[in-house]
Amino acid sequence: MAIFCWSTVASAFKIALAGMDFLHLLLISSGTAILFLALLLGFTGKLKNSLAVTKMEYLRSSILGFLNPFLYYLILLKAYDILPAQFAMSLNYIWPITLVLLSIPLLKQKISLKSILCIFISFSGVLVIANKGSISSIETPDTIGVLMALGSSIFWALYWIYNVRDKREANEKLFLNFIFGFTYIAFTILFFSEFKLPSGNHMLAAIYIGIVECGIAYVLWLNAMKLTSSTDKIGNLVFLSPFASLLFINLILRESIYLSTLAGLVLIIVGIILQKFAQKNNSIE
Repeated sequence: MAIFCWSTVASAFKIALAGMDFLHLLLISSGTAILFLALLLGFTGKLKNSLAVTKMEYLRSSILGFLNPFLYYLILLKAYDILPAQFAMSLNYIWPITLVLLSIPLLKQKISLKSILCIFISFSGVLVIANKGSISSIETPDTIGVLMALGSSIFWALYWIYNVRDKREANEKLFLNFIFGFTYIAFTILFFSEFKLPSGNHMLAAIYIGIVECGIAYVLWLNAMKLTSSTDKIGNLVFLSPFASLLFINLILRESIYLSTLAGLVLIIVGIILQKFAQKNNSIE
């Protein structure tokens, strides 16, 4: 169910962005996520605890909220605004490789020759997608959009690296992170834009993103992680999401899916899976 929810979000992004700019989409979706998480925490009796934290925990949430949802979604949504949905969605799936690369300087982790080869495979997939499979000429749909889709993975990886060190209950810290993220985007709109309330399906799509992407899917995934006997069993299911997303993009947005997008996405996923095996073998050795 969590994977199904995530698979629909790329299409929802494009529907919402057809009627508002990326700043307003982030404001509405993050505000909706705050309300959803507040109701969830209130129902479980944890709302008060989520706010009764130390000054250091408030500081940590202010930093994490700056990374996600503020910077991550700010850049990702702009990429969706510029690029066709299939490109923005596929390129964003490079984040597990970005996580490995950032773990080298930040977590002092070593990288093996096998891991370097896996990273090369994934990045070859990025080139295939970004260049529409062409080897004779440059066919990149929009260089800035491609860089933004790839750049968003940096902030997502940074968020998870620092989030691991935060030992608070997941929903409680997510709630506080979103409060800070919402504050940042509200000030951004105040100084650099003008608030305009969108209408119709665009508004519904923005609310859908806030509830489904930032709320329901996250809660479902956390429960799945708790119930499973092995995280690997469900962790590998995540790789169904981008392919299901392409199906929804085709059916809902009527985007013609390039064979090069599929081929590039396969290369990215293969590189990530091989990277996981390489890490396991290194830990055994």
